[in-house]
Amino acid sequence: MASSSWEFHLPFAPADLLQDAGPGRYMVQEVLTARELPPALTAFRTAFRARGALAVLQHFDPIYSLLHHFQAVGTAVKEDALELMTQVVSQHSNELPAILGDSGLSHADRTAHLNALKMNCYLLTGLVDAFEMEACKSGLLEVDPGGKNKKSRTKTSRSLWEEEREPLLQLLTRLLHLDLRQLWGGLVVEEEFVSLMTGSCYRILENSNIGFQKYRTTREAVTHLLAAALVHYDHMFSATLKITQMLQHFEHVAPVFAQAVSLWATEYGLKSLVGELLREIGHKCPQDLARDASGIKGYATFITELAERIPALVLSNISVLLRHLDGESYMMRNAVLAAMAEVLVQVLNGDQLEEASRGTRDQFLNMLQAHICDINGFVRSRVLQLFTRIVQCKALPLTQFQSVVSLAVGRLKDKSVVVVKNAIQLLAAFLSNNPFSCKLSCTDLAEPLKKEVQKLQEMRDHGRSTAAPVITPEEEWEAMLPEVRAATQQLFQPLQEGEEEVLEVEETVESTAEQITGLLRKLNYKSAARLTQKALCRFQGKEPFSGPTEENEEATILGVLKRLYTGSCPGENSEDPPRGNSSLNTEEVVPEEQPQTELVKQQMLVQYLQDAYDFSVKITEALSLISKMMYENSVSVVQEAIEFFVTVSQFGVPQALLGVRRMLPLIWSKEPGIKEAVLNAYRQLYLSPSGDSERARAQNLVHSLSLIMVDASLGTIQCLEEIISEFVQKDEIKPAVIQLLWERFTEKSQCSSLERRAAVMLLGMMARGKPEIIGSNLDVLVTVGLSEKACEDYRLAQEVCNAISKLASKPKPAQGKNRAPFRLPQNHTLFGCLSETLSKGFAQPSSHWIPFMEAAVMLIYQLAEGAEEICAQILQLCSQQTLEKLQEADGQKADPGVSPSRVSDGASTLPTFLLMHLVSLVGQVALQQVAYLEVSVSAELRRRRILKEEEKATKKHSDGSTKKQRPRSTGNETTMEEELGLVGASADDTEAELIRSICETELLDGKHLFSAFVPLVLKICNNPGLYSDPALSAAAALTLGKVCMISSEFCDSHLRLLFTMMEKSTLPGVRSNLIIAAGDLAIRFPNLVEPWTSHLYARLRDPCPSVRQTAGLVMTHLILKDMVKVKGQVSEMATLLIDPEEAIMGVAQNFFSELSNKDNAIYNLLPDIISRLSDPTCGVEEESFHIIMRHLFSYITKDKQTESLVEKLCQRFRTARTERQYRDLSHCLTLLPVSERGLHKLQDNFDCFADKLQDPAVYSCFQTVLARFRRAGSKPEIKALAEELEQKLAASHNRGLDSAETCQEGSGTPMPGLAKRKTTGSSRRHPLSTVNRDEGFVTPQPRNLRNHKGAQKRRPPKKAIITFSSDEENSSEDDLSAELKEEETPTKTTPITRSSARRLR
Repeated sequence: MASSSWEFHLPFAPADLLQDAGPGRYMVQEVLTARELPPALTAFRTAFRARGALAVLQHFDPIYSLLHHFQAVGTAVKEDALELMTQVVSQHSNELPAILGDSGLSHADRTAHLNALKMNCYLLTGLVDAFEMEACKSGLLEVDPGGKNKKSRTKTSRSLWEEEREPLLQLLTRLLHLDLRQLWGGLVVEEEFVSLMTGSCYRILENSNIGFQKYRTTREAVTHLLAAALVHYDHMFSATLKITQMLQHFEHVAPVFAQAVSLWATEYGLKSLVGELLREIGHKCPQDLARDASGIKGYATFITELAERIPALVLSNISVLLRHLDGESYMMRNAVLAAMAEVLVQVLNGDQLEEASRGTRDQFLNMLQAHICDINGFVRSRVLQLFTRIVQCKALPLTQFQSVVSLAVGRLKDKSVVVVKNAIQLLAAFLSNNPFSCKLSCTDLAEPLKKEVQKLQEMRDHGRSTAAPVITPEEEWEAMLPEVRAATQQLFQPLQEGEEEVLEVEETVESTAEQITGLLRKLNYKSAARLTQKALCRFQGKEPFSGPTEENEEATILGVLKRLYTGSCPGENSEDPPRGNSSLNTEEVVPEEQPQTELVKQQMLVQYLQDAYDFSVKITEALSLISKMMYENSVSVVQEAIEFFVTVSQFGVPQALLGVRRMLPLIWSKEPGIKEAVLNAYRQLYLSPSGDSERARAQNLVHSLSLIMVDASLGTIQCLEEIISEFVQKDEIKPAVIQLLWERFTEKSQCSSLERRAAVMLLGMMARGKPEIIGSNLDVLVTVGLSEKACEDYRLAQEVCNAISKLASKPKPAQGKNRAPFRLPQNHTLFGCLSETLSKGFAQPSSHWIPFMEAAVMLIYQLAEGAEEICAQILQLCSQQTLEKLQEADGQKADPGVSPSRVSDGASTLPTFLLMHLVSLVGQVALQQVAYLEVSVSAELRRRRILKEEEKATKKHSDGSTKKQRPRSTGNETTMEEELGLVGASADDTEAELIRSICETELLDGKHLFSAFVPLVLKICNNPGLYSDPALSAAAALTLGKVCMISSEFCDSHLRLLFTMMEKSTLPGVRSNLIIAAGDLAIRFPNLVEPWTSHLYARLRDPCPSVRQTAGLVMTHLILKDMVKVKGQVSEMATLLIDPEEAIMGVAQNFFSELSNKDNAIYNLLPDIISRLSDPTCGVEEESFHIIMRHLFSYITKDKQTESLVEKLCQRFRTARTERQYRDLSHCLTLLPVSERGLHKLQDNFDCFADKLQDPAVYSCFQTVLARFRRAGSKPEIKALAEELEQKLAASHNRGLDSAETCQEGSGTPMPGLAKRKTTGSSRRHPLSTVNRDEGFVTPQPRNLRNHKGAQKRRPPKKAIITFSSDEENSSEDDLSAELKEEETPTKTTPITRSSARRLR
């Protein structure tokens, strides 16, 4: 077939070329097989060398055949074909410029070159597509765990194609840059050809890896090729459709196209394409997009990234996208809002905006603010992020600051964690970029604001009184002119009677001028004009009645009047009116401008201060909300809250210190992220102090750390210690800081006593990380801190003891288990100083001696060899001083009265503080002795035993080689015992038994020192009337608890006394101390304390808040450690959730939060809690009950628990006795998220509550449950079940009402069910409803669970007399002289007595 007789038409599909499409159209003659291809390609190559690019006219079929069999052909053949076609097209593109420029080109040659061009491009793009598809497939196969060779082979061929792809695209681009229209006879290039060339580009972009950085050059080549098509070949419409389609189907192309479109718009001037694309996306139906999630993502990313690159062009077309803000798709809303934010940051930013731009900016900001409260959490979160960027870029106008801050503070209460997190970030950005001040304290800003407002008011008042409006005479004349003209015109009308006679002209010109001016000022314009008319006749040619004579008499008169008025305005007697007028104006106007500008400046200053104050108020409000978020479950929110407080601290907001302290306990968090965030926060706040020198920085750091410890609680100090020890271990605290602390302590550096104490505390904290800090300077600590001056500052001495105690910290595991503990010899200076300081201060009244004594005794037991001997010596010294004081008192019998600060025991008196010191010392020594035996001695016995065993094993091993083997049976038995651990276990038991026997038999034995003091402690405890001092009573109570820790026998015999005091003492300090003691005893002797558990729970209803808080903390520890059986009494803990004291409420919330971490704990307890709290005698009101239940039910999250609880609650309706209980049970059902199974449970148990539905409140609750279920949406059959249940509910409710009415009509008395509800008392809970009853103090039998119901049946209900000492028969009267005499009994307190006679009174 001759090349001029046919035309190559680009096919829609490759198969079209195999069919005869009619005369004059090219058709493939034969599809060669794979084997025939290599020789055919060789023939093509030979023809190409001979004829050039036109060789394809005869050799099209081989390459077409290769495309047809592409999968089956070998890689070498395919690459050979690609190389050949690249050469053909490259040569053709080089030849075409000359051919296109040849004006004498024949039709046949033009047709041949056109066909060759189309055929070559068709084959080359076909190969490109085929290779690209193969590369995509091999990319997917790489994930397949195939053989090694296959993987490496596909990777190689793929990488080769990736190298060749870019030059091919550049070749096609070069081709498109030629003026190819000449080949089409100067007409438009056919669309199919352009689509052919661009199709390969779009196919390459479909590859999901194209966005990777390594393919950047490929992306650029594709972009330039498409740009050529857009610029030269009118590809705009096709490109718009293709790009929108690809965005919908391929998520990864969005960033690529955003980059390409921005390039086309900026470098190629194709700005209209941006509008076309955005219009196409804008016209998409929001409802359709909501159903197509993948399409939305592509569009959203494209809009967002395009706005980042070319915001100005997006701004001019953004109106077409606004409809998507009301659509269902949150992604599209986010994209449009993000585009607005980019426009605000990059385009509509700055003070130089035009009015229209300013309006657009405000409109965009209003739209963004509206979507801060969007229905979707992701949109709310995104808008907050966008505002953070806007604020950071300083693109938010001051007028919008307050409204955005208010919205951000509002979002802190959002239910979405992500929204809360971003709201905190936004507020932090506001702080960091605020235009007001680096210090944002409300109190600091309020004073200057008030002052400047007052100054502004004064300026305004002054302005009103002095600044009369300055109006020039000319302005006055212009205002008068219409009326003067009207009066002048009346001159030419007939005169009225009397006017001539009144208006006579004066003798002189001056007097006449004054007369006329006076008339004008009196607004008598007509008379002035008439007088002027006469004066003009009389004084012709004289000033001011001379001048140009007007043709019109009226104009002449007006001219004269004007000259007279404007010239005489300043004053009637002025000789030179014009000059006087101008000088006066100058004096008045110029100074007036100055106050006006000052007033404007003052107004701006006041507005600035007001904005700063309002901003500070909002930030302070946010602080209180964010500080509560530090203990949220979300790690990210906690981290943001911590970061926020760091930012706030840097701006000097006073409340920030509270947040900085509040984050301290988070150092114990199990989440590494939170712990690290706290460390980083303190690192930023304290380890990077300002200062020019190392010394100055150290002083600033020490000062800021000392501030935290002012009034800090023990818990705060422990947390700070953990943080500082971490810093010390990582060498983040400089030696200069430690040096400064030692200087402060030794008073080489001037500082207050408070700072000196803080220095010791900080040294102690650092010693926990590195004990050598204290160890190397122990002598300094002892000589300076525990010297003779120690009595002057016991608090410093106490901190010195605490610091030294860090030397006794547990050795690290790496140091070996069997290393001897660090101990100092008994004669060390430290213990001598401690003994001396304690005994010297014992007889001096000081509120700080007891805390120092406790620290000193603890230190002695921690570090001293033979600690018990040192403490015994201290006890003897102090006892001796007490006896001496007693003897002195015996000698002074002159004054028979007893001082209130002294306690009397018949004949002799003693200062109260002395007795309190002695009792406290006894208690502390007793407790530390027990701890020493149980911990230190026990550990040392075990260490020595293990060392012996190791030595024995080593010796046995060394002897084993020389000695004969023992009989097999013996060896096996020993080995088996060792393997089972029986040897070690029995030894441990032996050691524990030894310690226990010492405690039980020796410590309180008559030979031991303690036995001398126990009667004294018991006497004080038994005689609250005699020993009425609150501090002494509290100390004695605590000592009793400590002594009870020694022996189970002693504890058992005195538990009733302890619990009686806990119940009956009028002193909150005594009750609190005894609760703590009882908590410790419950851990040491659980079986003894277990029968008294109800009395511990009773303290949760104590009238004193501090006692309730202590009881709450103690019970929390006991219950969570499983040392107390929870039973139903845990309802007492639940009542603390409605306590008026916030701290107590926090204890209860923390307890249930921790309890919820135990499997099903709250779920198991809920039914009992509900039963107890819904009992009207419990004293919990309905509203309070609802609050408690709402909190507890929030921990029920598992579906199975929910279903089971629905069933249990329904069953409880059968046993409920009162209306109140019905209502409470039904309210609990509304708190559960009822599932389908839950609904079935309701249906199955309908009979349990059917008869209770006559109560409107119960019926309303069940309706609420069903309404919530319907809202959740479910299957049709379940909906039918819900409707059926609803009908049954309504029927039972109506039936109940009908029967009630019938009963009322028949008997005239209302039904019990419809009787008026009784109120359950005040919101105040009844304290100790059962605990104050006397039968509570009959000694319970240990190890037996008491049946409360049985007890109530057995006991007479009217019994109201308490017997505290039912064991009186077994104890002799003279054991303890504790009976109160009549005169000793306090009038306001109920004494605890051992006498039955006193009891019956």
